Amino acid sequence: MSDWLPDTPRTLAFPTSAYVTLAGADWLASAGPDPDAMQAAWAAQPAAPSVLPCGTAFDVINAPALFGRRMVDHLWSTGPGSGPVAAHRGRILLFAAPGAAQRLPALLVWEEWAAAVPPLLCHGSGDAVTVPPLHPRHGTAEASAAAEDPSGPAASRWLVAPDVRNPWLPGPDVLLWACVRAARSMAGPERDTAAQHRVSALTPG
Repeated sequence: MSDWLPDTPRTLAFPTSAYVTLAGADWLASAGPDPDAMQAAWAAQPAAPSVLPCGTAFDVINAPALFGRRMVDHLWSTGPGSGPVAAHRGRILLFAAPGAAQRLPALLVWEEWAAAVPPLLCHGSGDAVTVPPLHPRHGTAEASAAAEDPSGPAASRWLVAPDVRNPWLPGPDVLLWACVRAARSMAGPERDTAAQHRVSALTPG
């Protein structure tokens, strides 16, 4: 695969964060029942999107673009960071630890800010997701659309590409934390302050 997927590019034109490395490709392929067949398909069509099953190597939390970007921003600015993240057809795909797709909705039910969280699509065991190409060719219509409008519906690209064989993946608790902070940041300072006052009023002095 080295002819179409160089080891670790480090140029401004091809930042590592948007580029799946050989080790990252191995990890993605491990999600399917036949990793060798997946690797062969990528070698034949490296610029084509892929359909990967969830539930074994990873789950995926599928969020609306703006909310998903807020989650990723909070994960990196004040949290532990994220696992791989992709943008696909106006949605943000956050790769999560297996089991997170089942646990996150249950945790959100008990969260005060759950009403401010937009509907999330949680893909776990038995589901599959379409992810961007591992190595998109410059000059393609898809690459041009993503460059012109990274958040548009035609954009399909990696925001945080897998670059190691066993990437760290956030669990449901970390994702809940990111959801709450994203919801609070999008709800506005007045509602956030009101919520803090309610909590303070209920807390013994």
